[in-house]
Parts: sequence; structure tokens; C-alpha cells
Amino acid sequence: MKTKIFSLLLLGASSALLSGCVINVGDGEGNWDNGNHWEKVQDKNRANLAKLTLGMSRDQVMTLMGTADFNEAYKQEDKTVVVLYYRTQRVKGDGTTTKDECTPVVLVDDALSGWGEKAYKSI
Repeated sequence: MKTKIFSLLLLGASSALLSGCVINVGDGEGNWDNGNHWEKVQDKNRANLAKLTLGMSRDQVMTLMGTADFNEAYKQEDKTVVVLYYRTQRVKGDGTTTKDECTPVVLVDDALSGWGEKAYKSI
């Protein structure tokens, strides 16, 4: 009788010790550096940049591109200039997006006038 109880206790203890505990928290999208989320964002932004057309309205651009990582707005003479920055290339693997990792999208008076460094420098 003592042997059976001892065997059952030993079996129960070894089962508990040999079983693993796995905890899955979240879907893997919460951490910028987890997996390749930043790569997906960059790829999506580059693909969407290729779909832009000069003259699009700000609403059309933002519908296509989504929320910009950075933005600027100012008056230049009698024009309103808005620059939206979208992440398109990784420069530094620190988990933080900076303007040098973004492509500028330039809107003048609510119309897309260009994108990229050349467009930004020409305003």
C-alpha cells in the first residue's frame, strides 16, 4: 500500500516537473523591434508612395498613406505648405523612427506637389 502511494506521489511530482508552462501575451505587434514589424511598415509605405499622383488632395494622400510619422506646416509667401514624413528606410536599429528614416511628402495649398528629398528641397 505504501509503495502504491509513493509511486503515485512520485508520478504526480515528476509529471508536474516535466511539464512546461507556455504563456503567450499579445500578438507580437506591440513591440516595434519584435519580428519584422518595422520592415512591414516600410514596405507598405514604399508601395503606397508608388501609388501617389501629383495633384492629389491631402485627404487622398492620408487615406492612402495613413498617419504620418512626422509632419510640418507653414506659410510660404501666399501658399500653405504641409510636409508629411513616412518611414521608408531603416538607418539605425534603435527602435525609434527619425526623420532621416522617412520620405517627405509635400503638399502645397492642399495639393500633392511631390515627394522625396528633391521635392522637399524645392519648396
